[in-house]
Amino acid sequence: MTMTDIMPPGLALKKVDERIMTLNVGPQHPGSGHMRIVVQIDGDYIVACDPDPGYVHRGEEKMAEYRNYITNVPHLERPVIHDSCNVLYPYVLGAEEILGIEVPERAKYVRVICSELNRCIYTMYWLAIYGIFLGHSTMFMWPAGDRELLIDLMEKVSGARVTHAHFIPGGVRNDLPANFEDVCLRQVNYFEKRIKEYAAVFYDNPILISRTQDTGILSRENAIRYGTTGSVLRASGVDYDLRVKAPYDVYDELDVHTNVMKEGDSYARSKVPWLDMIESCNIIRQALQKMPKSGSVRTKLKPNPKTKGPATVYKRVESGRGSLGCYIVSDGKTEPYRVKMSVPSFRNLLAMPNLLIGEKLGNMPSVYWSLNYWPVEADR
Repeated sequence: MTMTDIMPPGLALKKVDERIMTLNVGPQHPGSGHMRIVVQIDGDYIVACDPDPGYVHRGEEKMAEYRNYITNVPHLERPVIHDSCNVLYPYVLGAEEILGIEVPERAKYVRVICSELNRCIYTMYWLAIYGIFLGHSTMFMWPAGDRELLIDLMEKVSGARVTHAHFIPGGVRNDLPANFEDVCLRQVNYFEKRIKEYAAVFYDNPILISRTQDTGILSRENAIRYGTTGSVLRASGVDYDLRVKAPYDVYDELDVHTNVMKEGDSYARSKVPWLDMIESCNIIRQALQKMPKSGSVRTKLKPNPKTKGPATVYKRVESGRGSLGCYIVSDGKTEPYRVKMSVPSFRNLLAMPNLLIGEKLGNMPSVYWSLNYWPVEADR
């Protein structure tokens, strides 16, 4: 099935006449990465839209065929470096199942904590760009500054500020540093207090409301039909979060609340990730309290682990953009035969042409970025 197959009639680019102007947005687009959107306008209104991804293809899946299950870790997190824990998560879960590795209990809790910290780090970056897209410079400066609280925590854990390579088959690379739990709790509590202040300055701001409410409306039916996921799906009234519906590691031992809005417009899609960050703070506090105070965080492996024979596995996690899956095929060698990443950004992109038709050109940034699309992940 191609993008054209699921588009309603009339969404393809129209034959150009004297009334219609064709514009190329990108691919050198500030803030959004290399992504081109071909739009046709009649006056101020968009009459056709053709998203054109593929400018930052990195060959991640092909590279995975030439490295073993351990050495694949550093490069597979590159498509979303600011959500590196979550983009690695399904690969690591799949490798553990296919290799028959048991993960220590403490390592599972460390993963959950790092996953939620990274979810917030990603979302704050996304929110900062959304603020710039809408001309709200305060909502660039505040998220860009506040995310440093969590980046500092991840640096304490992994020694790196951005790409952590911390999740590995068998657990995590190293244990939490001394007194990390106390520092993490203090900074997460302060972080939650800070992001709640965003309501007054941003989400209750009449300028944001006028530019996002009732724009780019995605109905519940179309959200399901296009296969959207994550905050885009939940903003259209579908209560689906893999941490609840198909929990992994120790998420089934935690109380996870999903945030759902019914409006399906750009405002709802911008607000759900903010609400998710508040819930992430709650999840981190629970994990810190329930985590075993001692124990191993990594199962010792051979230098080149391999499966006993042909095998396949598919694992999914809830990333900062939605459901992110990894399909691994093994032929019994030390390197995977095939690694396929099923990324949420590409699925959310399928809704874009439908949402932009009939909108004013000035509303395009608010609709586009509310889809929680990351070009490098989609191209991978």
